[in-house]
Amino acid sequence: MATLQEQLAAIESKVIELFALVAEDLVVATDALLSGDSSGLAALAERELVIDALYREVEDLVTEYMALQAPISTDLRFLLSVLRIVPELERSHDLVEHIARRANHSLSEDLSPRGRTLLKRMGNLGSEMWRQAADSWYRRDGAAAGALDERDDEMDELHSALTAELASGKMGIPVTMELTLVARFYERLGDHAVNIARRVVYLAGRKDPE
Repeated sequence: MATLQEQLAAIESKVIELFALVAEDLVVATDALLSGDSSGLAALAERELVIDALYREVEDLVTEYMALQAPISTDLRFLLSVLRIVPELERSHDLVEHIARRANHSLSEDLSPRGRTLLKRMGNLGSEMWRQAADSWYRRDGAAAGALDERDDEMDELHSALTAELASGKMGIPVTMELTLVARFYERLGDHAVNIARRVVYLAGRKDPE
């Protein structure tokens, strides 16, 4: 039977895996959107099933641990943090898949040069933010929340710039409608990364951000 620390390590390992899947697949989704190549969509859909299974497994492990053990304050803080972030990780991968589902050659070919540039910047920034959020969790770096807040402001600015480009009428109405959703998906991914970093503040032993 696994020791208490081995059980906690197993939970941590699965959380890190969830982080990795979101960060890696966001890069894939952005590349697919810009290239119009939807051939990788099936693989992303399969990863979504993996994430859903991991999400349920982590929740079950945490619930079981809390029911059968008497976690000390540090462990309890970790377990509560896990319960709070795994739903955000699951929802974030949903957003990644939504971005990838918009990938097709018609959309890619109708992108204005500025629209393409802004989407690429949003994808790159989102990937960087998620890598930073994952690193902050792994290192228990409570200071990362402030840095990610600043990156999120940049994401909001890119979202506003893309919205203005879409309103200019340089792209067809179907593409404009799809990209309005995509822009919102990137913005929400940035918000989720910030929320997770704020949870690390609590995990690091400071006041609960809520």
